[in-house]
Amino acid sequence: MTPNALHVDGSAGRPLWQLEHRPADQRDSIVARLEDAGVTPAQLSAALADGGDALYAASRPGGSTEPFGGDLAVALLAAEVSALAAHLNSRASAVRARAVDALLDDYSAVAVASALGVSRQKVYDISKGGTVAAFLDISPWGQL
Repeated sequence: MTPNALHVDGSAGRPLWQLEHRPADQRDSIVARLEDAGVTPAQLSAALADGGDALYAASRPGGSTEPFGGDLAVALLAAEVSALAAHLNSRASAVRARAVDALLDDYSAVAVASALGVSRQKVYDISKGGTVAAFLDISPWGQL
């Protein structure tokens, strides 16, 4: 997948939403919900770029969700931060699985388990998780 960045659709001149972490068939409905709540592409980009730090601060006692457009907007933005985090977690798990599978070509499961600090059975479980799903090449903050 391409890096997460805001782009402009040349034909419509409409900003595209930073939703590469979501399946393509879900993006239109997500954009509709975000737009209905008054969320802008720039707000989504900022929320993803800071990992939800500003949303967290706004949700704490004494904070205010109004700068984001209120509680609904914050809930929707937080859902996208969560979806991105889940996507990146899956990507990291796939990377780990591929690396462990490669280690098993050269080392025993006991040696790999010892090096990773896990059980031998866990090594086999990890090595089976190397999916070939499409993942983001660069996280939002990896472009900074």
